Amino acid sequence: MSKRDFLSLSDLSLAEARQVFAMTAKMKQAPKGSARGLLSGRAVAVVLEKASTRTRVSFEVGISQLGAHPITLTTDGSQIARGEPIKDTARVLSGYCDLISFRTFATARLKEMASFATVPVINALSDDGHPVQVLCDVMTVEEQLGAPITGKKVAFVGDCSSNMARSWVEAARIFDFHLALAAPEGYFPPDHEVRAAGDRVSLHRDAREAIRGCEVVNTDVWASMGQEAEAEKRRRAFAGWTIDAAMLEPAASSCIVLHCLPAHRGEEIDDATIEGPRSRVFPQAENRLHVQKGLMCFLLGVSP
Repeated sequence: MSKRDFLSLSDLSLAEARQVFAMTAKMKQAPKGSARGLLSGRAVAVVLEKASTRTRVSFEVGISQLGAHPITLTTDGSQIARGEPIKDTARVLSGYCDLISFRTFATARLKEMASFATVPVINALSDDGHPVQVLCDVMTVEEQLGAPITGKKVAFVGDCSSNMARSWVEAARIFDFHLALAAPEGYFPPDHEVRAAGDRVSLHRDAREAIRGCEVVNTDVWASMGQEAEAEKRRRAFAGWTIDAAMLEPAASSCIVLHCLPAHRGEEIDDATIEGPRSRVFPQAENRLHVQKGLMCFLLGVSP
């Protein structure tokens, strides 16, 4: 069987995504430790070219819980910092490990890793997408709302040109829900990505209008890693775009709020909202552990 990579959400069909969710739910509901033998004797490389808390810990813990051995490589702790080509790293790791999780900057590096690796590669974040996070977020929405996300209205408010927003656009097309993107001019996804989603995605320059009637409101930092030099410019562009009680007034009464973390409290979201009754930020963060376990098992052809 040829290897399966997960570089974007579109690498899974709807049926396959549902299969990952079913596997995830089964392991999440089972007694702790019951999944330990699933990947016994295997090793998974976690390659981090960007700083990480949730990605590193959730993958390391999840790999261990499945009975495999996690090998974490940071840029400074590997030959990548000395300029070893990705294609060499990919082939070496493929000889040692059964799967590679890669957190990087340019999508070209991600694609090169997948092209030369002979084992599955997971996109654990790149400049153009964060599919593991959004796969987790869709499952979180369905758990918290108690219903499929299909047909729901979701808003993403803030930097809609970000990797998070762009993966949400993919999710709208796959899971068939409406995504309202709200941002100042110049901060929307590439036109071809929006067009591919058809009428499932709408663009708004008024955040409250985008949020009107929404069952889910999502946001992320205004300046992502690698955009630090633009931080002040972005703070000015997004002035007045903070998710707070006033911003959420037009949302559905049952609306929940997501943020992939880390959050700049007081900028894209205020402290009261992230700590308030609408927030599902910390169940969302925990689900990184569970969904990634389901995804790894799926890619390696192992059923819990």
